[in-house]
Amino acid sequence: MGKRDVTLAPGMSGGIAYVYDPQGTFIDRCNLEMILLERVEDAEEVQELKSMIEKHVNYTESAVGERVLEDWEHSLGQFVRVIPKDYKRMTQQIRKVQENGLSGEAALLAAFEANMRELARAGNN
Repeated sequence: MGKRDVTLAPGMSGGIAYVYDPQGTFIDRCNLEMILLERVEDAEEVQELKSMIEKHVNYTESAVGERVLEDWEHSLGQFVRVIPKDYKRMTQQIRKVQENGLSGEAALLAAFEANMRELARAGNN
């Protein structure tokens, strides 16, 4: 592996990673069986990403981070959101049951059960 080569997402079971990919070549180095690559579009998530980069620049004085922030509107389109398929499915299920009034442990249990039903149904096709 070269100096800048990185292994990302093997065994990734939860969470989201953001990859700065100005050359647009990240997809060529990904195994897409278990992960999804998406654009960062949700306004709240965009602000969270920008905040993380601002903190990174404050802590490290990163020149790359400074350039990203200086041209944020352009740079944002060069980020890839990496999310495990299972994690995304569960977060969507949790959101659905929360919209129906459940919260806390009850929401997690209902989301888990809905996810298992969906997986079983998909496995029978």
